[in-house]
Amino acid sequence: MLTPSLEDYLEEIYRFSLSQSTVRVSNISKRLKVALPSVTKALYKLRDEGYIKYEPYGEIKLTDKGKEFGDYLVARNQLLQEFLALICSQCNFAAEAEAMEHYLSIATIEAIKTLVDFIKANPSWQQAFKDFIKLKDAK
Repeated sequence: MLTPSLEDYLEEIYRFSLSQSTVRVSNISKRLKVALPSVTKALYKLRDEGYIKYEPYGEIKLTDKGKEFGDYLVARNQLLQEFLALICSQCNFAAEAEAMEHYLSIATIEAIKTLVDFIKANPSWQQAFKDFIKLKDAK
């Protein structure tokens, strides 16, 4: 099990890998706003856990395990942002999802996914919820 911090590193490596052929320490450092030595330390831990292939000053490559978990991390983040939008939360969706994602159990994530899928399949529920919010706010 990865720490929330290591999940953040893996998630960013995965995101970079989707759009770039090469992922470098400096890319991660800039994106996460952390020092290069912090990135390197995290990379060694991810390598030791089998999520990436990495040698100092070299490219960072995801293993199959890293790609699978990275995909899950990105999907989890997107799901939480979608959930926040569906419940009409007045927040920064990206920041709020980031705050939530590491502390919810897999069971809770699955329950949220089921609810999101249900609401998307039943748009009248979403409209009824929006109407309820309007009435509540009007009081």
